[in-house]
Amino acid sequence: MNKLILDDLVARKINQGIQLLQGQDFKNFSLNDQVVGLYNSKQDFLGTAYLSSQNKGIGWLISRDQVHLDEDFFIDLLTRARQKRQAYENDELTTAYRLFNQEGDHLGGLSIDRYGSYALFSWYNSYIYSLRDVIIAAFKQVYPELLGGYEKIRFKGLTYESAHCYGQEAPDTFTILENGVHYRVFLDDGLMTGIFLDQHEVRLSLINGLALGKSVLNMFSYTAAFSIAAAMGGASDTTSVDLAKRSRELSRAHFEANSLDLTHHQLMVMDVFDYYRYAKRRGLSYDLIILDPPSFARNKKQTFSVVKDYHKLISQAVEILNPEGTIIASTNASNVSVEQFQQELEKGFGRIKHRYLDLKQLPADFTVNKADKRSNYLKVYTIKVE
Repeated sequence: MNKLILDDLVARKINQGIQLLQGQDFKNFSLNDQVVGLYNSKQDFLGTAYLSSQNKGIGWLISRDQVHLDEDFFIDLLTRARQKRQAYENDELTTAYRLFNQEGDHLGGLSIDRYGSYALFSWYNSYIYSLRDVIIAAFKQVYPELLGGYEKIRFKGLTYESAHCYGQEAPDTFTILENGVHYRVFLDDGLMTGIFLDQHEVRLSLINGLALGKSVLNMFSYTAAFSIAAAMGGASDTTSVDLAKRSRELSRAHFEANSLDLTHHQLMVMDVFDYYRYAKRRGLSYDLIILDPPSFARNKKQTFSVVKDYHKLISQAVEILNPEGTIIASTNASNVSVEQFQQELEKGFGRIKHRYLDLKQLPADFTVNKADKRSNYLKVYTIKVE
């Protein structure tokens, strides 16, 4: 095992509990795709890490001890992760949730989700991908009851994004339960699955009364999962807006899975800023507006960045919001802190009176590294406009 000597600043980060190794902290760095021992300038051992470039950094601390990444290591890691999630496992109303969440479960670069009787592995760098066989073997020991597994390749360099990786193959689409609501999902069609599991607490709030009797506008709706939850929670009507043409077909599948008539539920294929103009021209307004944009998006007309442009979503949403209306403002941008996000929201509201009712971050199945705020990337504010 190679030694990696850290300067005092980086060693201090490791001692504070930071697991992510970042390129700017290392000069003339050339090592990649290997396990290394981390040492401080005094040659004191700090921990075992692996190096492999990905979009977040150049590697991850694995353990403060010297460890071997064999099947027994992964069995222990996955068993401890399973024990944390017993409440989800025992919940008959939910069959899809996260089983293993990167650094929150002490192995950055890997996440594993459960979709009914199937597992979905996401590999975020080439080194963790090189361990896939031993990780899957360990997973089968810890979760023998699951029928099969799929994988998503979330780094550059391979010729495919999605594949079946072990056991029985799932149907092309099938139904999972979340908070008692049915959603149609797919595991072998690009990087998406039909639902973002990290938002299940937000959807639960819509089911449990937040949407009751309200007209709901769901922007950047993808497969309209928020709209389904709102409809199941008694919304009077919903409108789901997304630029992707396929969003209509995928959204309709969720409505059909819950036997919901589309009479009071519109699916609009349109740019969200175009829809704002469309709604204003027609005098449309809503009691509840949900904003959950991607961190960065580009179309033929413009680009959108959470860091620079979120305030525009807020200022235009307020213009079509009914009196005493509510906005759910969400972002999954890990480079935007809670404080920065709130500042961007305040910029959008300007002098309009409003109050923050709730802040949700990642749910318990998406365990986080409490020493590193960046690992708790989700920020969802519920805001009452007065």
